[in-house]
Amino acid sequence: MPADSLSPTAAASPDIPTINLDGLLERYRVLLLDAYGVLVTSTGILPGAVELIERLNREGREYSIVTNDASRLPETYERRFRAVGLEISAERVITSGSLLERHFREARLRGLRSAFMGTEETGVYVERAGGRLVAAGEDFDVLVLGDEQGPPLLETIDLLLSGVFRRLDRGQPVHLVLPNPDRLYPKGNGAFGFGIGSVARMFEAALEHRYPGREDLRFIRLGKPCAPIFEAAVARHGGRDRMAEMVMVGDQLATDIRGARDFGLDSVLVSGGVTPTGGGGAAAGVRPTWKLV
Repeated sequence: MPADSLSPTAAASPDIPTINLDGLLERYRVLLLDAYGVLVTSTGILPGAVELIERLNREGREYSIVTNDASRLPETYERRFRAVGLEISAERVITSGSLLERHFREARLRGLRSAFMGTEETGVYVERAGGRLVAAGEDFDVLVLGDEQGPPLLETIDLLLSGVFRRLDRGQPVHLVLPNPDRLYPKGNGAFGFGIGSVARMFEAALEHRYPGREDLRFIRLGKPCAPIFEAAVARHGGRDRMAEMVMVGDQLATDIRGARDFGLDSVLVSGGVTPTGGGGAAAGVRPTWKLV
C-alpha cells in the first residue's frame, strides 16, 4: 500500500469518513483488494503491503485480490507476488482475464475465430475460454483487447481495426470484448501509463466516426467497474447474502470505488495510486464509504 495509507497522520478529505486498518478488519470479514496502486505498481511493491498480507494470513482472514489485469494468469501472479515477499496463492487472485471463460460460454463464442491484443498469457485466457486463436491480420469473429503490452502497439491496433472494418463492411458481425477497462495505471514514482481501456476508447471513436449511429459497436466490459468481476468476487466468498461483510479496497475512483458502489458493496479509497493524495471523490461524483488512514 502507499506509504500514507497506513499512517495515522495521513491527510483525508473532511467529508468522507476515515478508517484505519484495525477498524477495517473489525468491521468487515472479507477484504477485496485491488493489486496495482494498493499492493504493487509495475515497478515494485508498495510500502505496507507485506505487513498487510502477513497479518491477513496470520489471522486467517478472508481476502481476494481483484484485479483488472488480463495480461497475467493467477499462477503467474502467485510467483510474482512471492518474489517480492507477498504470500498470496493463485486461488486468491481474480483477474479480468479469468472472466472470459464465462463470457465466451454465455455469449456462445466458443470455437469462434478470436484475435486478441496483449501478452502471451492474454492468449492463454482466450484459449481457455474456448476461442480459436488467429493472428491480428487474419479474419476473426471475436476481438479481445486484453492488454497494451505485447506486439508493437500501433501496428497491432491498425491491423485489428482494419479487420473489424472489413467484417462490418461485408455485413458480418464482430464481437468486441474488453476484460480490462482501465484507462490509466500507476507505474510508480509518480509515473503513469495508458491502459488498454484507453485503446478501446480509440477503437470506439473510430467506429463511431466510420459507422455513425451504430450503438452496437461497443466493447463488452468485464472488469471493474462492471458487474461481472464483482459477481465473481462475491461468489468466491459465499454469495450475495454475505455482501454486508465485504469491502472493496482500491485506488481508482472510476473503477474500484464506482464499481463497488454500483454493485452494492462498501469501498475504501487508498490514496497514492491513480487517485491523487487527498482526493476525496465528491467532486468526481463518486464517494467511497471510507478513506483509509
